[in-house]
Amino acid sequence: MGSTSDKWTAADIPDQSGRTILVTGANSGIGLHTAKELAGAGATVLMGCRSAAKAEGARSEILAAHPGGRLEIVGLDLADLTSIESAAAAVAGRPSPLDVLVNNAGVMAPPRLETRNGFELQIGTNHLGHFALTGRLIGKLLEAAEPRVVTVSSMAHRAGSMSFDDLNWERRRYMRWPAYGQSKLANLLFTLELARRAEAAGTGLIATAAHPGYAATNLQTAGVGLGRAGRLLKPVMLVGNLVLGQSDSMGALPTLYAATAPGVRGDDYYGPDGIGEQHGHPHLVGRSGRAADPDAAGRLWRLSEGLTGVDFGPLGRV
Repeated sequence: MGSTSDKWTAADIPDQSGRTILVTGANSGIGLHTAKELAGAGATVLMGCRSAAKAEGARSEILAAHPGGRLEIVGLDLADLTSIESAAAAVAGRPSPLDVLVNNAGVMAPPRLETRNGFELQIGTNHLGHFALTGRLIGKLLEAAEPRVVTVSSMAHRAGSMSFDDLNWERRRYMRWPAYGQSKLANLLFTLELARRAEAAGTGLIATAAHPGYAATNLQTAGVGLGRAGRLLKPVMLVGNLVLGQSDSMGALPTLYAATAPGVRGDDYYGPDGIGEQHGHPHLVGRSGRAADPDAAGRLWRLSEGLTGVDFGPLGRV
């Protein structure tokens, strides 16, 4: 496993000139700050966003901080496999390799909703959407000299368990927080299996993961805003953000470290170094036993291939 320097900050990001990095959910929160710091370090940042208007607003904000930033908006709805295919085709059609894919976008604890393809929204967006996007971009990533895939998980993975026979909550009573935990556990199992396959295929791809700790973003309130339970939970989340949350710029540091720092290795997992991993600077963190289960990782991979219809080319055959 890699190691981190003490109190690593965005000022320690190596020069990213000449590199192309796709960040999903780059219009707000962790994704916005990730895109902003990468643009400031010289990268060409592709902003994978569902809302064109919000993406343009975020792009303007980043350019105000970094007037010379190279930013391109890529229309991307992770809850729609057709949108994912179109976005990947647009990225694959660019002349330069894709050096880093940051699988950041996500939803947290909404009522039971479905993606356009009939997946439960959290597993469909947080895991299956990113699985499909990564698979469709694997060829473009392998064109790069030192490609990386960074997938953003959560401390909530520890409360998650995989229900392989009912991944989409069709047979059980839906519970939003266990569903969120399952999706974040899936992020780590995906990283584990992608790292294994990348190594077995003899590629230089590094698959790694990060979590932001308790970062005060709109994720806590956006997902719970529907229905009576949402109306009750929203004030609690707002207070939690004020009392417990660190800034989203700090929350982005583990992702930025995983995406850019030297010494990062396959299946590394980075989070804040403070008490309970809620605050602080990036360092290597642990994970639940369920998140380190290679059999579960392989099973989820095969299930995800079947559900999305996406394979990983040379990495799909190892």
